[in-house]
Amino acid sequence: METPNPEALSADRHFSRMPPEARKKELLAKAIEYFSEEGFDGGTRALAKRIGITQPLIYRYFTSKEDLINEVYQAVYLAQWKDEWTELLRRRDLPLRDRLTAFYQDYTRAIFNRPWMRIFFFAGLKGLDINTRYINRVIDHLLIPICEEARATVGLAHDGPVTAAELDLVWLMHGTIFYQGIREHIYQLPGRIDHDRSAATAIDMYLGVAESVIRSSIAADGTTL
Repeated sequence: METPNPEALSADRHFSRMPPEARKKELLAKAIEYFSEEGFDGGTRALAKRIGITQPLIYRYFTSKEDLINEVYQAVYLAQWKDEWTELLRRRDLPLRDRLTAFYQDYTRAIFNRPWMRIFFFAGLKGLDINTRYINRVIDHLLIPICEEARATVGLAHDGPVTAAELDLVWLMHGTIFYQGIREHIYQLPGRIDHDRSAATAIDMYLGVAESVIRSSIAADGTTL
């Protein structure tokens, strides 16, 4: 068994003087920082070394690495999620373009940060279910509502399932906007990116072709318009 170094034992004592909730919060913050920089290949031993504590201290607050990763998901992704986003997208007293603009301005401010973007990509490369869980949430609570609101905007009362073509078109808009965060936090390209302008361009591109795609995809799906 590896003998803990004196510095790590001293750090453990520092943590032990903190209230339990504060200790867990601090460890979680350090884990988020670590995973956003190094990915998920390293175990809790490497994490403890990076933080400067002993490995057993981590297991006082997290039962396993999987438990810790789930807490990271809760803190980085679910804590930033707003149920009001779906409510905003459903507000038919506002033009759809205004709703999409307001939503994406708020959404990108929530997700366009280094930990969010980098952890998302590291998790995808590692095959963790962080991505699957989050993408399913995006589809159910954001993209499908956008599809349904677009149908209403072009005057279709069709209540059948959203077609693959409709969802693909929304993904193109969403992905174009999401890519601006990749440019900033993954590629780290120089120069300031005007996220609001990029989002506005993607929204206009979507709205410019949405009606024709919606009508043709529903017709191809066997529905008479």
